[in-house]
Amino acid sequence: MKILSYLLVYRRFLLIVLTPLLLLPLPLIIKTKEAECAYTLFVVAIFWLTEALPLAVSALIPAFMFPLFGIMGSKEVASAYFKDFHLLLIGVICLATSIEKWNFHKRVALRMVMLVGVNPAWLTLGFMVSCAFLSMWLSNTSAAAMVMPIVEAVAQQIIRAETEADALEMPCSNGSINPALELDENIGECESSDWKEKEKQVNGYDNNVGSTVCITEKENEKEKEQQNLPPAETGRKSREDKYSGIFKVMCLCVAYSATIGGLTTITGTSTNLIFAEHFNTRYPGCQCINFGSWFILSIPITVIILLLSWVWLQWLFLGFDFKNMFKCGKKKTAREEASAQVIREEYKKLGPMSYPEIVTLVLFILMTLLWFTREPGFIPGWSSLFPKYKGYATDSTTALVIGLLFFIIPAKTFSRTSNGENTVFGYTPLITWKEFQSCMPWEIAILVGGGFALADGCEVSKLSEWVASKLTPLGSLPLWLIILISCLIVTSVTEVASNPATITIFLPILSPLAEAIHVNPLFILIPATLCTSFAFLLPVANPANAIVFSYGHLTVMDMVKAGLGINIIGVAVVMLAIMTWIVPIFDLYTYPSWAPNIPSTNSTGL
Repeated sequence: MKILSYLLVYRRFLLIVLTPLLLLPLPLIIKTKEAECAYTLFVVAIFWLTEALPLAVSALIPAFMFPLFGIMGSKEVASAYFKDFHLLLIGVICLATSIEKWNFHKRVALRMVMLVGVNPAWLTLGFMVSCAFLSMWLSNTSAAAMVMPIVEAVAQQIIRAETEADALEMPCSNGSINPALELDENIGECESSDWKEKEKQVNGYDNNVGSTVCITEKENEKEKEQQNLPPAETGRKSREDKYSGIFKVMCLCVAYSATIGGLTTITGTSTNLIFAEHFNTRYPGCQCINFGSWFILSIPITVIILLLSWVWLQWLFLGFDFKNMFKCGKKKTAREEASAQVIREEYKKLGPMSYPEIVTLVLFILMTLLWFTREPGFIPGWSSLFPKYKGYATDSTTALVIGLLFFIIPAKTFSRTSNGENTVFGYTPLITWKEFQSCMPWEIAILVGGGFALADGCEVSKLSEWVASKLTPLGSLPLWLIILISCLIVTSVTEVASNPATITIFLPILSPLAEAIHVNPLFILIPATLCTSFAFLLPVANPANAIVFSYGHLTVMDMVKAGLGINIIGVAVVMLAIMTWIVPIFDLYTYPSWAPNIPSTNSTGL
């Protein structure tokens, strides 16, 4: 037993040591560049999937293994670790830092919830829409961490109002009222834990999630003990559990909508950015993947998945009651009044829009417009103003220009005193470098760089060509089946591995597959990229899931049941999209001239 306990304690260390040793016969026996590159790829992939080492540390392995194997020079490998993707990421994080610093996210979330009303179903949809909108521009983790304190405050206020209403059917004595739960401390705690969750995702050490699972198990034991209570206590408990379903739905809608919203924009999640950089690097002759084209193909997918997920969660935990859901003109219940009260009070606390919020909003709109109008496709974009330098400006150019303005524009203006004199403030920009550093996910940047280095190594060593030759027989399968199989594999792997690591591993495999069977690479890469984000089953599968789970309203089985349905919905909608409206956008049924023309015996059935 002692030996087993030691093995469990040092399992990470043993995995780190044994993985390279057990795979060592591959380069020693075969002695080809393909085998040496495959050895590096296997070692990095195993470390990424098991998270034996922090993901960013594992991503640095190609930086020294490729030069030692003679696959690529050290300077060539180093250049792969910083690409156009990183510049785009820097600009987006500047915007996200300003939004979080000046509390603009909370104003957006509360306003959207106020617009849809406080009917339980519509309130849930309001939280989903607001969280999805935020995750289009911020990281999924940040969006969940921002909206969840508001959801928790509404839940606590509902509990207080219902307890009061059920306790005594009479007016409250002494004029007592229920103060709304203060959010300032919760938001501070949640936002500070946001980046901790990101570090846990990258480093692979998610102790907090493990503790919440233990807490939930203890709560389940307490529930079993409470089953043998006296009738009075049983009645009290039934009142407490009466609205647990709505709390579960509200929590799950935040976790899932944070992920679903990130699908919409190329900058919404790291997997989209990794795909865009990989695709533009591998196929430089194609300039079809940009902010505008991705938004057009993904916005219908996001809307459909979001609405079907809302219906699924309603049906699973509350029952889909159309009569109550769409009721109009009826008196609000105590729960609905409590929800409306806490949302109104929290919005009033924000006061009028401040100068930094207005500037942030203007820069946000400007960045979005510049992204959309660079190369809209149906009309000449602003990039056509520079005909001599076609293709020089990318989405990262816009992001960096706007991002730089956040470091220049002052955060405060002159204020006039009662004497008519201007009060001079010290010059402080909208964001500082220290604030930017606290928000910048450097670990993800290094992880992505490692993926690019692996992709370059596969090209130089001819490993990708070897893989393509072995995958050619798959061309006999129907195209829809090939896409479905790749989507299901990616969706399964991403539940146990991080999303960036999953997409980084599969892109160099799926690209040669498409070329080998003579199919437009976008036909396979787009659905695989979208499905990489479908990590809905477990609390540890996604940092947004972990944040929501830590509030204690959910059990693991709640998330598994709900997540399984969302996964099925997501894959089904992606399959529908790739076989219908995405086809004319990129002319997918035509093998493009920018893809390598590999001789193939493809008989793919369309």
